Formats: sequence, structure tokens, C-alpha cells
Amino acid sequence: MGIIGTIVIGFLAGLVAKFLHPGRDPSGFIITTLLGIVGAFVATYLGQAVGWYRAGEGAGFIGAVVGAVVVLAIWSMVTRRSSTGNV
Repeated sequence: MGIIGTIVIGFLAGLVAKFLHPGRDPSGFIITTLLGIVGAFVATYLGQAVGWYRAGEGAGFIGAVVGAVVVLAIWSMVTRRSSTGNV
């Protein structure tokens, strides 16, 4: 699939993750999209490390969505904690 394919899948996964992520998320479209791309890369890397994917094989759409939701949830926890902890 390559890097470009992972970016495209990550973009789409970021959009889906924005709708699937529970709760109120103040992140904008660009940040959510970038987090989706990061989630796709994380899912690809972890899938290859575990043995689900061969070298050079991407995570696919469902794996990228799961990775994007996880990254988006972590991002929400970090930004929520940093905004309330600096008072």
C-alpha cells in the first residue's frame, strides 16, 4: 500500500473516528485528520510487529479506524488533562 495509501486511509479513518469517538471533542477537522493518519501508521506498525501484516502491507481501513479512535482518545485525555491541570 505504501505511505500515500496509508495517508489516504488515515484521512478517511480520521473522519470516521471523529464520528465514532464518544463525548464532546473540541478538536478541529485538521487535527482529527492528522490524528487519523497517525492512527493508521500506528495500526500498521503494531500489526506488522504482532505479525498480522507482512512488511510493506498496510493496516487496512478497519485497523486504521481502530488506531485512529485510540489515538483520538489519548489525544482527548492529554488535552483535557493539560487544560485543567495548569490552573
